[in-house]
Amino acid sequence: MHMADALLNPQVGGALWGVTAGTVVYCSRRVRKLQDDKTIPLMGVLGAFIFAAQMINFTIPATGSSGHLGGGMILAILLGPAAAFLTIASVLLVQALFFADGGLLALGCNIFNLGFIPAFIVYPLIFKPLVGAAPGGRRLSFSCLVSAVVALQLGALGVVTETTLSGISALPVDSFLLVMQPIHLAIGIVEGLVTAVVVRLIWNSQPDLLNISPARAAGPAGSWRKVAAALLVVSVFVGGVLSWYASSRPDGLEWSIARVVGHDLEDATAPLIAGLARIQERIAILPDYDFSSAAEDGSLWASRLGTSVSGIVGGTACLGLIALFGALLRKRGQR
Repeated sequence: MHMADALLNPQVGGALWGVTAGTVVYCSRRVRKLQDDKTIPLMGVLGAFIFAAQMINFTIPATGSSGHLGGGMILAILLGPAAAFLTIASVLLVQALFFADGGLLALGCNIFNLGFIPAFIVYPLIFKPLVGAAPGGRRLSFSCLVSAVVALQLGALGVVTETTLSGISALPVDSFLLVMQPIHLAIGIVEGLVTAVVVRLIWNSQPDLLNISPARAAGPAGSWRKVAAALLVVSVFVGGVLSWYASSRPDGLEWSIARVVGHDLEDATAPLIAGLARIQERIAILPDYDFSSAAEDGSLWASRLGTSVSGIVGGTACLGLIALFGALLRKRGQR
């Protein structure tokens, strides 16, 4: 559901950049006030995990479309809203700069749709009331499933709203809604199941990370590091190997656009969009998560190598960016 610049005008894109920048400042202040030694490391490891997970497009049967994990609810449940927002923002920034995934003008919208909505709307208004103070396993799983579905539906609605406000006449709001919401409902169900599995696994091993179950005994001091190490190993495997088998079908947004207008809108020639595209081409080290030569020689192993390198490099970049952010916050807090 990464939006391209061609779906936006500068006013809407700029406005969402402003909202995102303001939220980053707010969340940075909130995270800086936390007096623990696990938030930043967990943000980094979970950022790497979400980056890797988003590389796995899964086929939506009988549609010709595919979807991938958004990850906003996993982050919100495990980290809390402020840290979750900063983490998904870091992931999307790495994707846009190094892999040309999502436009630069659209970056604010993408962070809002995939980060702000789950962290600051769905988490407090849907997940927290549903899960209660001391949930059982089934209630926790149900809350994860419902929250992830709602978050993706609202994110898809955000895309439609932003394109409509941008005056993209090729995507009339009624037709766009009729294809966007159902396909993202299917994607949301898969995301909900994955969210429930990931959260349940961590809840079983380190329940105090969720901050929702005071009746359960917390894991031994420092055991969160075992969770972090396990997530890091999974991230390497998913990004480095499992990503080979991602679906090549268009994702839900690309599929929806094709259903409405019969083609994509990537060929927009507005000067700003064209200029941003040139900047992105120069910055991106592995556009489309592949070596540029892989598509030319048609080698399966060259393509897989490019995908593996992308998964490792992207996850490491997310981890490093968040570590740098944590160091800056720590330095600022010492003043």
